[in-house]
Amino acid sequence: MTRQPDFGNILKILRREAPSRHTLFEFFLNDPLYKRLAGMKMPEEAYSLDRNNFYVRAFANAGYDYATIQGSAFHFPTENRRGMKTVSLNEGFVMTDRESFDAYEWPDPDAFDYSGIGRVDLPDGMKLMVCGPCGVLENVTALLGYENLCVMLYEDPQLVHDVFAEVGLRLLRYYENCVKYDTVGLLMVNDDWGFKTQTMLSPAQMREYVFPWHRKIVELAHNAGKPAVLHSCGFFGDIMDDVIDVLKFDGKHSYEDNILPVEDAYRQWGDRIAILGGIDLNFVVSETPEKIRHRCKAMLAIGKTGYALGTGNSVPEYVPVENYFAMTGTVLG
Repeated sequence: MTRQPDFGNILKILRREAPSRHTLFEFFLNDPLYKRLAGMKMPEEAYSLDRNNFYVRAFANAGYDYATIQGSAFHFPTENRRGMKTVSLNEGFVMTDRESFDAYEWPDPDAFDYSGIGRVDLPDGMKLMVCGPCGVLENVTALLGYENLCVMLYEDPQLVHDVFAEVGLRLLRYYENCVKYDTVGLLMVNDDWGFKTQTMLSPAQMREYVFPWHRKIVELAHNAGKPAVLHSCGFFGDIMDDVIDVLKFDGKHSYEDNILPVEDAYRQWGDRIAILGGIDLNFVVSETPEKIRHRCKAMLAIGKTGYALGTGNSVPEYVPVENYFAMTGTVLG
């Protein structure tokens, strides 16, 4: 372990305060990097106590104050998608009408085992950040297909409302089952909402169908005395006021230079919501370690309060490991 975890730094950042030291933030890493950081083979059983302890060890050794864990194996079954490098949002859907909606076997969040997040072996000062099995809009899109969803919004809005309600209620219950554990310090609500220049649904539709469920999840977290962070990709220019003032998320994660560089996002919103990560993934992949270190140091100088350093999205396998360590090294020294 490179340094003693201090989850209090995450809490300070989410309150838009200055942490006691520079702090790292990442959604997730990748299997080879996890194995390298943990110094051991990944346990085979997913969502198990052994797998959770493996992730905790990797995050702790990498210098994070938390570890990202999914609370259980709960998910919404869909048809298989083709195993390609990119995935179509129009594949794998299982609902097309009221009949297929009624026939779908909705999963029960309470039927899954969450005890692995309660019994995890955390170093002193460390907490878990529990993420979801994707979010409200992502799961609805997976169940309906994106093009089908867009058509259905006009042909059968009541059915769309009912699908969102079934997904939202179950995700809310999933987070209810997670937040009761003292090991959980933070909820991550991961739900991609946009493309490069616009949201996937119109802002009005987002406010009608998607946002009410996110507001309930954030309220759940806050009522339990824990912050909630939104991880969502895409254009947010039309809805960021909703994220801050209506949904009341404590932090926002996921930024791209070709949409809004994190430096600009911090200047625009950093006095209202914590800005997390943001070093563009393409930049981290393609630039030299020296350029990565230079940009990270400059961002840390800008983000003295309410900012933690990390990539704009996550750390997939195609990120050169030396580039990843160049980024984290600006925090760890």
